[in-house]
Amino acid sequence: MSVRSRALETIRRHGLARPGDRVLVGLSGGADSVALLLILRELEQDGVLTVAGAAHLNHQLRGEEADGDEAFCAALAVRLGVPFRAERVDVAALARAEKRSLEDAARTARYEFFVRAAAALTADVIAVAHTKEDQAETFLLRLLRGAGTRGLAAIHPRVRLPAVAPAARRWVVRPLLDAGREDLRDYLASQGQSFRQDSSNADVAIPRNRVRHELIPYLESQFSPAVTDVLAREAALARQDEDFLRGEAIKLAARIVLIDVTVRIDAEGLRSAPRALSSRVVQAALTQHAGSKPISFDHVEQVLALAPGQALSLPGQEAVRTGDAIVLKARHIGHRTSDAGRRTSDTGTSFAFSLSIPGEVELGPQRLAVGAEMAAEGDGGAPFEAGGRPRKWAGRGVEVGVAAGALALPLVVRSRRPGDRFRPLGAPGGRKLQDFLVDRKVPRDERDAVPLVVDRRDRIVWVVGQAVAEDFRVTDPSQGVLLLKVRRF
Repeated sequence: MSVRSRALETIRRHGLARPGDRVLVGLSGGADSVALLLILRELEQDGVLTVAGAAHLNHQLRGEEADGDEAFCAALAVRLGVPFRAERVDVAALARAEKRSLEDAARTARYEFFVRAAAALTADVIAVAHTKEDQAETFLLRLLRGAGTRGLAAIHPRVRLPAVAPAARRWVVRPLLDAGREDLRDYLASQGQSFRQDSSNADVAIPRNRVRHELIPYLESQFSPAVTDVLAREAALARQDEDFLRGEAIKLAARIVLIDVTVRIDAEGLRSAPRALSSRVVQAALTQHAGSKPISFDHVEQVLALAPGQALSLPGQEAVRTGDAIVLKARHIGHRTSDAGRRTSDTGTSFAFSLSIPGEVELGPQRLAVGAEMAAEGDGGAPFEAGGRPRKWAGRGVEVGVAAGALALPLVVRSRRPGDRFRPLGAPGGRKLQDFLVDRKVPRDERDAVPLVVDRRDRIVWVVGQAVAEDFRVTDPSQGVLLLKVRRF
């Protein structure tokens, strides 16, 4: 199979691009990225996608060689008639300032630049040139570091980059993930196309290069000449297992994890769940407060082993087992003493912010972002699931669906007020919000910080992370479904 056909098959199998999608190509000047640009240009002629442009980041790590890469990429884009964007970042200085590895700082800077370039060129997705060999190398690196199924899934064909603003989010796709490097070089030779060589790729002091130049050749000679294919296949199998387990863990978390100012996990629900799911639920919950600090296997195991009355100090948070719940509380939450000596709440006493659709409100003291968007067909807006079963929208958890037709717009995210009442989903009648929060075991000093989404008539639509109001239950999807979400930042 030609590399062009293989790329097309990968695009179609994983839904990497659709006709009309504008694709930005990450162009380093190396053989793989040059081949990617040429192949996508060919597929553009067949109406598979549209090449929006090419983007090159000069990391300023290799002096004149890096400048030569930038000039080469610019000239190639001109010759192919492709819009081109380039920037320069002193990655070494960035790594020193942020106390990160060069590789990590370079990766972060590169994808941040790609997002900016995609916005400038109105691209829908960003294509990068990871190959089958990159997949095998990543699998081995993760294996040697003791990764579980999630890590061994290695490089995914399609991932969404995080972004501060929802409108800035972009998908990163990898059309060459099933193609081999030698096949790509043969393709470039057939096209009479040159490419650049990165001298740093020969530096075996870099772990990936040591795997590439020493470990994989050893495995090929001593065990199997097809070891790259075997490792890439293992990564694909791990990814399938992880996708399934992650989906099941999300369902479990929706039932046993409550998010307000703190994160509460039903300890009995964890205990009764399979370890493959409970560990993923805890991993995801700990990540809420951890920020940039890593959550390790040991951290997860310690939380799962918590006995009543025990407490743990973990990255960015404290974990306490109180009765039938495990409570995770960020260290910054609570009370602080002001300069005047008064005790004041970090979360403040009241707040109210307009929530547009689509849009997101960030609540700094709580480190929460509450967002709203209309459900599209692919996001759960369809009235029926596969098999003809009526679709159900979650009424609690971090993402819920509400009946758009029942709302009086605009929406507001606000704190509670005296006299607030609402009817929780499925409840026989209305009740005081205060009583509801007490029943949900929200501590007294945290109740004022729990966000509420209300409509123009000041009706409570969603007690964020807790429950949707019965008045806004989805009964007729054809009238529209609004997705309300909360995330930590």
